[in-house]
Amino acid sequence: MGNLVAIVGRPNVGKSTLFNRLTKTRQAIVNEEAGTTRDRQYGKSEWLGREFSVVDTGGWVVNSDDIFEEEIRKQVLMAVDEADVILFVVDVMNGVTDLDMEVASILRRTKKPVLLIANKTDNNELQYNAPEFYSLGLGDPYCISAVTGSGTGDMMDLIVSKFRKESDELLDDDIPRFAVVGRPNAGKSSIVNAFIGEERNIVTEIAGTTRDSIYTRYNKFGFDFYLVDTAGIRKKNKVSEDLEYYSVIRSIRSIENSDVCILMLDATRGIESQDLNIFSLIQKNAKGLVVVVNKWDLVEDKSTKVMKTFENAIRDRFAPFVDFPIIFASALTKQRILKVLEEARQVYENRMTRIPTARLNEEMLPLIEAYPPPAIKGKYIKIKYITQLPNTQVPSFVYFANLPQYVKEPYRRFLENKMREKWNLTGTPINIYIRQK
Repeated sequence: MGNLVAIVGRPNVGKSTLFNRLTKTRQAIVNEEAGTTRDRQYGKSEWLGREFSVVDTGGWVVNSDDIFEEEIRKQVLMAVDEADVILFVVDVMNGVTDLDMEVASILRRTKKPVLLIANKTDNNELQYNAPEFYSLGLGDPYCISAVTGSGTGDMMDLIVSKFRKESDELLDDDIPRFAVVGRPNAGKSSIVNAFIGEERNIVTEIAGTTRDSIYTRYNKFGFDFYLVDTAGIRKKNKVSEDLEYYSVIRSIRSIENSDVCILMLDATRGIESQDLNIFSLIQKNAKGLVVVVNKWDLVEDKSTKVMKTFENAIRDRFAPFVDFPIIFASALTKQRILKVLEEARQVYENRMTRIPTARLNEEMLPLIEAYPPPAIKGKYIKIKYITQLPNTQVPSFVYFANLPQYVKEPYRRFLENKMREKWNLTGTPINIYIRQK
């Protein structure tokens, strides 16, 4: 299963730059001011054929002015709880600060592998500053420069060497895996209990497959699937109680290990930034999506009009991906609980959709002829042939064109929308590639 690497450290030591280098993106907003990273704290990295997830905890500092130390302490504790490997970043130019000492004192207590990364070693002279970090009691500092990339290869070798060995999964691959995700108190555990009911004996728990995911095999009412549950295992430590973003880092594993995510929203709270964060994790991992508006029993006015308004609000916030089921349910009264499972199963099937090449061309080519991609610089773009790629995680299609580089995002979206009208692809992301014929 996926390994999770967390980057911790005080502000301005270059955590975001390191995150960008590991995930090869420029997406974190890197800025000289403290605390400017937002919502760009999760990405994928690959080294020597091992894929892993990277979380930059610094992206989560909520209220940086008042309780700064407290926030950083929480982040470090969260990383210690959740990650497989922790990168503790310090700044060679500044040397050891009080805040570094504080972070180190937490990290010295963990059994998890901690790598001490001395960043901003942009030239050889600066290496001579590194030995003072031995005072943190975390072993050898590794000198790197996240900006120039020097030393990062060795660091990656080291990270990968610290991963625990992959355990052999005892899971049946043809059975869908559903994960229930959402903010704290959105009703995740109550819906899981509603699924399983009191009849605990139909539940076979496969414990020990991974350290951190329990798969519950669920087999009843003609449904057969695994529920991925990651939260049920840990001791609730006091720190995590009040942490909104804890739920996001918590969700990472469940989402990565599932096929379809059931995202719980709280009907009484509307859509909050937290929900959007979890939604974007589902998107980044290209997983199927079913949205459940829970606690519908508590809403006074249940008219169709109110439902419609709520539904539109959700699709608005989640756009441009709008083709997914939304179910108004109540885990408490068990209202529409089976509908949730039906939709999740349908989305799983939609992810497996294979469309015969002949049909693709039959349906789409006339459409493309009627609405061709706009000409650019007097050049006409022709799409001649379409086919679906085999064995992909989500349905992926290749459109062969004479000038693929000129087909822009809006047209791609037009193609996607037309495909969604013609075939049932609800709840699943799809990929559209334009290639040279």
